[in-house]
Amino acid sequence: MDEDFDIPAADDMMNDDVDLPDEAPIMKVVEEKEIGKQGLKKKLVKEGEGWEKPESGDEVEVHYTGTLLDGTQFDSSRDRGTPFKFTLGQVIKGWDEGIKTMKKGENAIFTIPPQLAYGESGSPPTIPPNATLQFNVELISWTSVKDICKDGGLFKKILTEGEKWENPKDLDEVLVKYEAKLEDGTVVAKTDAKEFTVKDGHFCPALSRAVKTMKKGEKILLTVKPQYGFGEKGKPATGAEGAVPPNATFQITLELVSWKTVTEVTDDKKVIKKMLKEGEGYERPNEGAIVKVKLIGKLQDGTVFLKQEQVIDGLDKAAMTMKKGEIALLTIAPEYAFGSSKSKQDLAVVPPNSTVYYEVEMVSFVKDKESWDMNTPEKIEAAGKKKEEGNVLFKAGKYVRASKRYEKAVKYIDYDTSFSEEEKKQTKALKVACNLNNAACKLKLKDYKEAEKLCSKVLELESSNVKALYRRAQAYIHLTDLDLAEFDIKKALELDPDNREIKMEYKVLKEKIKEYNKKEAKFYGNMFDKMNNKVEPANKSAANEAAQVSIDSKA
Repeated sequence: MDEDFDIPAADDMMNDDVDLPDEAPIMKVVEEKEIGKQGLKKKLVKEGEGWEKPESGDEVEVHYTGTLLDGTQFDSSRDRGTPFKFTLGQVIKGWDEGIKTMKKGENAIFTIPPQLAYGESGSPPTIPPNATLQFNVELISWTSVKDICKDGGLFKKILTEGEKWENPKDLDEVLVKYEAKLEDGTVVAKTDAKEFTVKDGHFCPALSRAVKTMKKGEKILLTVKPQYGFGEKGKPATGAEGAVPPNATFQITLELVSWKTVTEVTDDKKVIKKMLKEGEGYERPNEGAIVKVKLIGKLQDGTVFLKQEQVIDGLDKAAMTMKKGEIALLTIAPEYAFGSSKSKQDLAVVPPNSTVYYEVEMVSFVKDKESWDMNTPEKIEAAGKKKEEGNVLFKAGKYVRASKRYEKAVKYIDYDTSFSEEEKKQTKALKVACNLNNAACKLKLKDYKEAEKLCSKVLELESSNVKALYRRAQAYIHLTDLDLAEFDIKKALELDPDNREIKMEYKVLKEKIKEYNKKEAKFYGNMFDKMNNKVEPANKSAANEAAQVSIDSKA
């Protein structure tokens, strides 16, 4: 689609007093290039290390020598023997823009025009008005200081770098050490081990905001403004914690010791996994993998009901997220555990509607072979095995897991363009059986739309399949598509007139149709009554008006 967009002019895109530098140019030693568009020039004297560069707010340490264009020196940290430390963003603009292009250990000469230095006024007595300056700068090091919330309310200074790259998320449980001090040095809170859920927070809003930016083992200094501390009200002294005055800015030394990753295994948040120990490598079991686990099952009150291997739907789903050697605590809602029925286990009875807890160790697993790694005979064999597994699960009443087995079986043989005619006959029979059985699962699970779709797929392959017509009719009845249900039932009876189950279903359908027709008749009867009630008063009013006209005319 062609669309025209107005592109604003350069002057409209930025304020006149802000000059955003171009991406730092790639330079060779002794080469000089312009930075930005206001006349700032940089000449590289010595290459730096790595790729990182300081940003606004960082605490920077440099050695420098400053001269006028005629060579007159007006200042030098080198002569004093002490590096100059400052916060980037709080010096002359030429320095701010130039030093942002430098790497650690780099040495460069910056030529800074008056508008990016001291301007018309200069800096008497050493720097005259409208002076262009040159600075020979060596970037020794810097400490990163980040404005975490981008609003000037919470600043983070890294004291010790952390490990890896991951950061905690809202659901994770973090273990921290911290010490909070007022600006006068008064300690108001301190702990060597505090665990809390990130989204729930602890002590003040700053902690949960900060830990989400940290790596394991990282230690930082937080500068906390009132909006991320205790605001206008402050905080009274409580227990071991001191008072924080109203509108107080304070600092927190914070170390992220470790954290437990907590994830929602299912979209409805009814299976939750808390990682207690990280696993090895990156591989996880796939659908149908042979898995060996150690597990302990507990009720909410701590009662142990199981110490062995048993698979329930929620455990099955969670296992697919685990690596070899991983240990996790699973919280599984009744819908993914034993449901509304009482379940007798090895060590205790699980009451109806129980949330259960499993501590699971993934000992090992052998991944199920994926279809793209199989030849045609292997695909057909694998599909047959999945169908049989599904049948066993269906008979055990485990309809969700049975459904997944049937789906997997069909996936193995779905694309059969390269199959021989004999192989196509085999796969057709498998597809019909798996989709029919899966439709039976969906009916049990009350997923009537999916049941209807699966039966329709079977009827595309075999238009006279009685079971498909019968099960689709059942789905239509629950979806209140009674006309379609009657069509399928009648066709099924034509094909198998002595089928007792279909006859029974037809009786149910006829009762549904009668009930539906009664409701329809009642609904329309009530509607017509209301319409008549509205018409009658109008007619009476018209009659009264006619009578009044007659009286008036006689007068």
